[in-house]
Amino acid sequence: MEFTYTPPFCFQNAAFWRTLLVLHCITTQVFTTISTPPEDPVKCVSGNTNCTVTNSYGAFPDRSTCRAANVAYPTTEDELVAIVAAATKAGRKMRVTTRYSHSITKLMCTDGTDGMFISTKLLNHTVRADAKAMTLTVESGVTLRQLIGEAAKVGLALPYAPYWWGLTVGGMMGTGAHGSSLWGKGSAVHDYVTEIRMVSPGSVNDGFAKVRVLSETTTPNEFNAAKVSLGVLGVISQVTLKLQPMFKRSLRYVMRNDSDFGDQAVTFGKKHEFADFIWLPSQGKVVYRMDDRVAVNTSGNGLFDFLPFRSQLSVALAIIRSLEETQETFRYAHGKCVAAKLISSTLFATAFGLTNNGVIFTGYPVIGSQNRMMSSGSCLDSLQDGLITACAWDSRIKSEFFHQTAFSIPLTQVQSFINDIKSLVKIERKSLCGLELYYGILMRYVTSSPAYLGKETEALDFDLTYYRAKNPLTPRLYEDFIEEIEQIALFKYKALPHWGKNRNLAFDRVVKKYKNAPAFLKVKKTYDPMGLFSSEWTDQILGIKGNVTIIKDGCALEGLCICSEDAHCAPSEGYLCRPGKVYKEARVCERTDGISVIQYIS
Repeated sequence: MEFTYTPPFCFQNAAFWRTLLVLHCITTQVFTTISTPPEDPVKCVSGNTNCTVTNSYGAFPDRSTCRAANVAYPTTEDELVAIVAAATKAGRKMRVTTRYSHSITKLMCTDGTDGMFISTKLLNHTVRADAKAMTLTVESGVTLRQLIGEAAKVGLALPYAPYWWGLTVGGMMGTGAHGSSLWGKGSAVHDYVTEIRMVSPGSVNDGFAKVRVLSETTTPNEFNAAKVSLGVLGVISQVTLKLQPMFKRSLRYVMRNDSDFGDQAVTFGKKHEFADFIWLPSQGKVVYRMDDRVAVNTSGNGLFDFLPFRSQLSVALAIIRSLEETQETFRYAHGKCVAAKLISSTLFATAFGLTNNGVIFTGYPVIGSQNRMMSSGSCLDSLQDGLITACAWDSRIKSEFFHQTAFSIPLTQVQSFINDIKSLVKIERKSLCGLELYYGILMRYVTSSPAYLGKETEALDFDLTYYRAKNPLTPRLYEDFIEEIEQIALFKYKALPHWGKNRNLAFDRVVKKYKNAPAFLKVKKTYDPMGLFSSEWTDQILGIKGNVTIIKDGCALEGLCICSEDAHCAPSEGYLCRPGKVYKEARVCERTDGISVIQYIS
């Protein structure tokens, strides 16, 4: 028997959503500096022993618990050497963890329960700043925010970086983190590194630990392996970066329809140094970031404090999450689309958190120094308030809980990929409103890198963030559309996944996409012949042993596998394994009409 569910009045009423979002926006402004910062991702039963680690979202893609016998917190390179030497002598597995553990993937996990976590939380000092040489040497636990600030003190700037400043230098190098640019050496932080000090396992003659000093001129092969290392070569102790004289940026956002977006995406990055896009495919709109370098003496003291990275009122986060859960339960797609339009229009109207003087937004262009415009994350820079406010994804409260799929498409194929997504939207316009609830598809430019596990060519990186259920066996509204986009990117266009994001299926045989992977693995074998810094997960993604996909009932719902039979989806709820709608080679979990209990509400 079928019936049509009529959602509560509040879900249908745009005024309700507008009021909620306005109140949420106001509290975001008010609570900018009084949020509860994230807790340490490593938790131990007794002191520093019997420990677990998680990421900042509270769950890995496979929802496993990563354990170790103990955690060490070195404060100097000498202490780090002693820790690695003792573990190597004992034949113990090791993995590095960072202050905020912001990677979604299992990069920080070791095997079993007898290993060791080495946290760089206290390796957070500036070693030296050389204004004349325009270099800055820091320890690997220094956050991006610290790096930006230390460089500014001596009149220098890192030219490109990720937009979230809660990443550490070591974490950025472990995953290949980047900003957005096709200019210069490109937007990846690791391509502005000139020297790396790394502590790896050593022989008896080395005292069981070895400090290696790597640079492009002295050890180019090892240097290019270490620039994006996935943490399998050892622990990065210190990094030296080549910076630039401080400059300012002039930024404006413009919203347009997406009718010619395929053409624009290919050329726009050549016109604006820091260009990016926020694509709202269900709305048929694109927000263009027109962002360029200007002289340091240009008038302006702008600041970019991205609204979603500010402190959020916990009560508001709980209400918004509960509403989305209800929309998912009752398959209320129209409600998601209404909310998505209000969110995107509100963010655009408030310039995404830009201010002309650090206080208010008075109009475009917003001009400010690089250190005030490139990255943000003020929810980290705060006092304890008992979780009245928090970062939006803080797992200690009812908050955002999502999947994140991120990959780079070669620039030569971007237009075709965009057209494929548009073809899916034509089939069902409401299908991607869920992406727009999480601010739309962020698209950033990247270039080829000499790093062995870096980007292979000029490309556009697509970041898709979308709802994740608390129950891993609960299917999602229109999940087949997002699964098809994911498979189109990874298999039709051979996209490279972001090492710190993504669900398991993105890493299936991924190492074959990197032409220099054999060179990387050769360095790995030299640096860590016993694989003490490797784990089952890193062995899987590097093609050494096993496969990262997990085959079991419901595995496709969370991207642990690509479905090959109905049991991999949720057949009891009407989700069956079916071919893609545009890319017929795809296999996705599609909700069939035959056994529906309630109808899609339009």
